[in-house]
Amino acid sequence: MQSVSTRYLALFFVFLGFHAGELKAQSPFDAERLLKRDSLNRKVNLDLPKPPKKFGRAAMQFGLAELIPFTFDRYITHADYAYISFKTVGHNLKPSSWTWDNDEFQTNQFGHPYHGSLFFSSFRANGYSFWQSAPAVVAGSYLWETFAENQEPSPNDFINTTFGGIVLGEMTYRLSNRIVNNHTYGFRRQASEVLGFIVNPMNGLTRIMDGKWGKVNGKHIDQDSSKVTAELDLGIRRYNNENGSDLKRSKFGWYGRVKLLYGNAYENYRVPFSNMYINAEFGKDDSSLVNMINVYGSLAGWRIRSGEQKRHLAVLSANYDYIRNRAFFYGAQSVKMNLISEYKLRSKITLNTTLGVGPVLLAAVPDPYLFKGRNYDYTSGVGVSGSAGFNIDNKLYFSASYRGGWLTTINGNASYYFLHTVSGEVRYEFTPGLSFCAEPGYLTLEGNYKDHEDVDKKYPYLRASFRYNVNL
Repeated sequence: MQSVSTRYLALFFVFLGFHAGELKAQSPFDAERLLKRDSLNRKVNLDLPKPPKKFGRAAMQFGLAELIPFTFDRYITHADYAYISFKTVGHNLKPSSWTWDNDEFQTNQFGHPYHGSLFFSSFRANGYSFWQSAPAVVAGSYLWETFAENQEPSPNDFINTTFGGIVLGEMTYRLSNRIVNNHTYGFRRQASEVLGFIVNPMNGLTRIMDGKWGKVNGKHIDQDSSKVTAELDLGIRRYNNENGSDLKRSKFGWYGRVKLLYGNAYENYRVPFSNMYINAEFGKDDSSLVNMINVYGSLAGWRIRSGEQKRHLAVLSANYDYIRNRAFFYGAQSVKMNLISEYKLRSKITLNTTLGVGPVLLAAVPDPYLFKGRNYDYTSGVGVSGSAGFNIDNKLYFSASYRGGWLTTINGNASYYFLHTVSGEVRYEFTPGLSFCAEPGYLTLEGNYKDHEDVDKKYPYLRASFRYNVNL
């Protein structure tokens, strides 16, 4: 499916301009630290009221998510794969027809998950719960693969669309509801409605059909009051584009980063996506404007041995990762069990730590030897992560993080990979909400091939930026 990313990328970039940040091992305690600045201390409504289920409308919107992209492909762009027939459908319905495709990295790792989010949201926005909406993505992906293209259905598209669609769908659904302010008037209200529609078109369409668009509602329970904070970075970065550890081989370039943190790790932790963050990085690059997208969403949590001086929480999370810059690209969808801890060492010193491990369901890893014209292999394996950070008097912050994984090829050149990323950050807040940050880092990719020479690539980087924190 070559054009899905083209159709939706512009809308998603607009969304990222307001809500995003960086892919790295972030602690949900970062969100809590920022939220402590809010003195309102009001009751948080993390889970929205449950409206009546409207299957007919959900099915209609589900159909639109199938028909509009197909119509665009078939009658506007005249894409070759959109010329379907009874013969192509009959062929695709055979289980033996499934095969891995060679579409571009951006199409498979971004376009398909975004398309899946529309299937998910068609039911989520019409009264269905998180888990009840998930089967719609499975059905939508299967129907598209078998009926909307003359190409053979592919396992990678099905997985990316389904899992990624659920993650992006719930994330955008919650943010869309959080953005819309039911108690304001005039331009501000209309702007929030439009932005909410852009973030999640299905939720916006439902508001229009329900007659809620632009109308004031005096019931505060009808609005998601979850705490949301944003970290906005603007600065310079330097990547080594070649194998080696010398940063002098590359030049500095500007970059921006936005990280949106939703909810609190210790509130409603048994509700899916009651706590999440969305990260994106963008800047001067020769491959794409948006270089990183990462979504973390909590699926369930369990409190462990907590007291006044320390507290621990186990969180099962769903994760979506997308990296694409001039030095490196990578895309993955994973599930992870995370142990989150906070220790109050002294009155003004806090230590936050995280440790996570879990399966990488599907990952796209760069392959310099190409496989049937594709410059990446599809892999699966195990991912691990860890981080530790000191907060000194809410002024000075030190943190270090690690992300790693062992992956084996399931479609591509026979190989297995080790990926490691080590990074640190020093940040000083010289005035409330405004700070200076410096972050050195190092990424290593080791590829061990059966029929080719092994690959060992290193990508050091350095970032320096000013950061502004704001409660939304």
